[in-house]
Amino acid sequence: MLADRYGLDLTTSSSAARDAYVAGCDGVLAAAGNEIADLTRAVEQDPNFALGHVALGRAQFLVANVAEARKAVARARELAPGTTAREQSHINALCLGMEGKPVEALAATRAHLAAHPRDAMVAAPATGVFGLIGFSGRTGREPEQVEFLEVLRPHLADDWWFQMVYAFGLEEIGRLAEAQVQIERSMAANPRSAHGAHIKAHVLYEMGEDRAALAYLRQWMPAYPRDGLMHCHISWHVAMFALTLGEVDEAWRVYQQQVHPGGSWGPFINTTTDAVAFLWRAELAGQQRRPQLWSEVRDYVLRFFPKAGLAFADVHCALACIASGDTASLARIVQELQERVASGRYPAGSVVPQLVSGFAAYEKGAWREAIGIFETALAETVRIGGSRAQRDLAEHTLVAAYLKDGRLAQARKLIAARADRHPSVPVAGLAA
Repeated sequence: MLADRYGLDLTTSSSAARDAYVAGCDGVLAAAGNEIADLTRAVEQDPNFALGHVALGRAQFLVANVAEARKAVARARELAPGTTAREQSHINALCLGMEGKPVEALAATRAHLAAHPRDAMVAAPATGVFGLIGFSGRTGREPEQVEFLEVLRPHLADDWWFQMVYAFGLEEIGRLAEAQVQIERSMAANPRSAHGAHIKAHVLYEMGEDRAALAYLRQWMPAYPRDGLMHCHISWHVAMFALTLGEVDEAWRVYQQQVHPGGSWGPFINTTTDAVAFLWRAELAGQQRRPQLWSEVRDYVLRFFPKAGLAFADVHCALACIASGDTASLARIVQELQERVASGRYPAGSVVPQLVSGFAAYEKGAWREAIGIFETALAETVRIGGSRAQRDLAEHTLVAAYLKDGRLAQARKLIAARADRHPSVPVAGLAA
């Protein structure tokens, strides 16, 4: 029987299908940009290759090609009975996540990995800040992520994919020296991994190494295909590092060409959250508001996220409405959030409407009101998902509110309290 790169048996007799599958899976794990083409070739070579279909579904799902993902998932389910017990468990765990059942998917993932700890494709959806654990809404999700990976470490410690996701987990809990070792090992083995380049940028951000991060991404990005999964988000990092370092023209150029709606390429959630985050943080750093850009972002986010439901997106959608002065849409979002929280069907709980009210208070110049809200909400922001770097949106707004209310000492105290991380804080007036 043929096997994948991890030594796991595959129900296919086609070496060509196996080879395309292995390349496609590595593409998914690295966000290389070739994954859909490779996995399409795998199922063309063997139309009955069940794992080829579910992997193709995963690749389509990641770029929000929902209809194509559902077709692939359905086909994998049909073919599953003709595969091994390991493959049936693999298919079930991945399909549950794409069928909108994250709790069941994580339980199935844990059970599967207990028996097959080298199955990286099953482990991958549970890793990262947008994964099954990252979007769980739990306050302890960051250490939970590391604990999840520690179980796999004896089996995958020498694998570039594991080193990469392990680095991200370590970085998010402040173990920066260990994270740097892991990501450097990973990138030495697979230097064109987009997820790896992204995670290296995060490690450097947390260490306060903005210039090194910008230099690295400037040389890494040109060879990355524009239709790669991470193109928009890595471009956001480039724009943010440039802004922080005072390279304002570059920051705006990269933002408008590669992050702003119409210029970006990537999943809707990346364009939504990255565009909003850049525009708001640019203003915190002292840039003038650009109303036309905000209006375009507001139109985009309401098109692709017409209803509240995903906490990380909801915060950014509401902020786009706040900054663009769309009070009607904001009121609708707030009502939906309140209804979801009251129903108990919102994993992130009440912190999202809290954050929305804090941003709204800041926008109207009610500094003390904003300060009170953000001080209360800050410890719970982990529940919305996203990385520490992304959630700094809330902390930097609190810093700005302190400064506008004449509380420079409190702003500096808040920053000094972050003993396990040292990112720059590009907020106008902080250096005064």
